[in-house]
Amino acid sequence: MSDDRKPRRREQILQALALMLEEDSGKRITTAALARQVGVSEAALYRHFPSKARMFEGLIDFIEESIFARINRIMEEVPDATNRCHTILSLVLGFAEKNPGLARVMGGDVLTGETARLRQRIHQLFERLETQFKQILREAEIREGRRPNISASAAANLLIAHAEGRIAQYVRSDFKRLPTDYWDDQWTLLSSQLLREAAQPA
Repeated sequence: MSDDRKPRRREQILQALALMLEEDSGKRITTAALARQVGVSEAALYRHFPSKARMFEGLIDFIEESIFARINRIMEEVPDATNRCHTILSLVLGFAEKNPGLARVMGGDVLTGETARLRQRIHQLFERLETQFKQILREAEIREGRRPNISASAAANLLIAHAEGRIAQYVRSDFKRLPTDYWDDQWTLLSSQLLREAAQPA
C-alpha cells in the first residue's frame, strides 16, 4: 500500500467508528462490525490500528487537535476574559453537537469496559480545558482589573462542569437535547456573576 493511501484508510476507519458511535448509541462497537462498516477484513483493520483502543486514541487525538488549535486562535484574537470563556465554551459545546459520535467519547460512556488509559485521556482533556479557564480568569485581574467572584479554581471548575453536564445530557438523550439549547440565556446568567471589579488599594 502506498504511503498516501495508508493515512486515507486510517481516516476512513476513524470516520466509520465515529459514525457507528452516533448511529448505534448505547451499543458496544466490535471490530467485526467496524470492519463490515468500512468494507474491509478485521485483519485489514489491525494493519492500521493494532487494537480497538488505538482507534479510540485516534478519535481522542482528533478531538484534542480540533479543540485546542481553535483555542489557541481564540486566545490570540479575543482580548477580554469574559468573551474568551464564552467563545471557548461555545466551541466545546458546538463541537460536541456537530459530532455526536465524538460527544460519546467526550462523555466517556463509550469507553466503559475499554482500557483505563482512554478514560484517563478524556479526564486529561477536560483538566486541560479547566486549566485554560483558570489561567484566563487569573489573568483578568492583571489585564482588565477584574477578578472572579469566587476563586479562579472554583470558577473554572464551574465552567467546565457546565460543559461536561451539557455534553452528558446530549448523549443521554440520544442526541435530542442539544448542548447549545438555552446556551445564550445560561451564559447571560453565568457571566453576570463571573467577574467583578478588583478592589483598588487604599
